[in-house]
Amino acid sequence: GYRVSLQGNFFGHNHTYVTFPEYNPRKYIKLDPPLNLQSNTTANKCQIRWSVWNVPWYLVEILQYELQYKEHSMSWEIALNKTPPSPLPQIEIEATELRSGIAYVARVRCKISENENSYHSQWSEWSQTTMFQRADVTKPSEKMLNTRAMQFLFIPLSFGTLLYLFWNYKLSRYKHFLGFFIHCFLTLGLKASPVLIFPHQLLSFSHSIVCTMGILR
Repeated sequence: GYRVSLQGNFFGHNHTYVTFPEYNPRKYIKLDPPLNLQSNTTANKCQIRWSVWNVPWYLVEILQYELQYKEHSMSWEIALNKTPPSPLPQIEIEATELRSGIAYVARVRCKISENENSYHSQWSEWSQTTMFQRADVTKPSEKMLNTRAMQFLFIPLSFGTLLYLFWNYKLSRYKHFLGFFIHCFLTLGLKASPVLIFPHQLLSFSHSIVCTMGILR
């Protein structure tokens, strides 16, 4: 340790004041704030990373961090705090903790872990902020849902009509109607839906059979 004293001339007399009889620099550390905050958001979580500067390697592994985040329009006085579970310079925020369509800002500070006995420090200053926003999953539009519903309703009706006509052996009477019916179904643009590829191909094959049998008759 060290002995820290203050000497000065006060009212014409020299005086020495002992400020720290046993000063140990390890117990009075204040680190520089973290820097290079970066955020990466997905549909499930937001991951925030940062780095530390001017910190000896033997202290990096015993650091602890505190993250604050808030809505961009709110005050830091009502910000939420999170502590990473490990000394790694990163933390995750679950998507359920964030509001949809709201911009957030976050900042980080660091100090020596309170579980460490050889060193002691106070919190660093807060870092620069980073901005992030919850990444929502794009939902299908109502128009698309209605279109798909119509397509799925049209499929069983189409197959039901074809089976009825085949079952009653009346292809010659209905060949023109069937050709027109299947042609309309094939031109609805169902190729854009992977779910409907098989019905689309099956009806194409049925269309070919109807046309062929019409020619043979």
